[in-house]
Amino acid sequence: MAGIWVYAEHKDGKLKSTAAQLLTGARTLAETLSEEVVAVLLGSGVEAMAAPLGPLGADKVLVADAQPLGQYLTEPYCHVLTTLMKERQPSIFLGPASSIGKDLFPRVAARLQTGLASDCTGIGLTENKDLKLKRPVYAGKAFIEVVISGRPAMASIRPNTLTPKPADSSKTALSEKISVSIPPEAFRVKLKEVVKGKSEKVDLTEASIIVSGGRAMQNSENYKILWDLASAFGEGATVGASRAAVDSSYASHDMQVGQTGKVVNPNLYIACGISGAIQHLAGMRTSKVIVAINKDPEAPIFQKADFGIVGDLFKLVPALIEEIKKIKAHD
Repeated sequence: MAGIWVYAEHKDGKLKSTAAQLLTGARTLAETLSEEVVAVLLGSGVEAMAAPLGPLGADKVLVADAQPLGQYLTEPYCHVLTTLMKERQPSIFLGPASSIGKDLFPRVAARLQTGLASDCTGIGLTENKDLKLKRPVYAGKAFIEVVISGRPAMASIRPNTLTPKPADSSKTALSEKISVSIPPEAFRVKLKEVVKGKSEKVDLTEASIIVSGGRAMQNSENYKILWDLASAFGEGATVGASRAAVDSSYASHDMQVGQTGKVVNPNLYIACGISGAIQHLAGMRTSKVIVAINKDPEAPIFQKADFGIVGDLFKLVPALIEEIKKIKAHD
């Protein structure tokens, strides 16, 4: 067996925060299993991103840097990973439960005929040193424990589940460049164009703080106060929306939190004018701290919230913004 592997996802030339989170988890497992931690980096022009992975916990970085991998496509990436894993035989392979991770990992696991636990919120080892994982089921209303005894054991971990350790600048990782050979049949799908959003918002799945609005926002213009609140919190904060708000055209679909939107796991989730439908709760119930603001004291969201405020969000949110600004000014 050749170590515990981590898929290091990146975007626009920068490592995503999940890379540091997964390396911290892998490091913990490696200390028990006495194995090395290996980061896997795929893409085009990605060699410069290998160096930061050492201080984050990697002992070695496998770099597949090739022009055909410049944009993510399922089959080419899957071919490279399965070929590499058959050659190197890792014992465990961890990846993020991001849109790419959820697309890529099941296909790789199927080709390797190995076990995969997806969208996990806890990670550890059994007494027999098999990979043990915790994952939500029934739209997050219950959790189950999954044990993978086969090798390689694969799992995708929900972003913000693992708290990354600070980078240790004294540590470096050995970087190994992997030659890439992808057969033509792996390119049955061609990427024509990537259309980016008008603004560079923090990805909901990676945000540490999310302020979400529901149908009570009344219109898209009123979302400005939620953006002001997110801005007051600073880096790592963004704005989400309920399905009702998206269906009413108050917010774009990429902001939707819920079973048919994005599943999020921030440190702080503030639900403004959201009643708490099951569909929405399924997307945010694993948040570390949930704050609900709603006029209706009987709203279901209060049953899940750690803190609840009954009142008019259009009065409470501006007051909250001012208080946060005061606190920030004294830091």
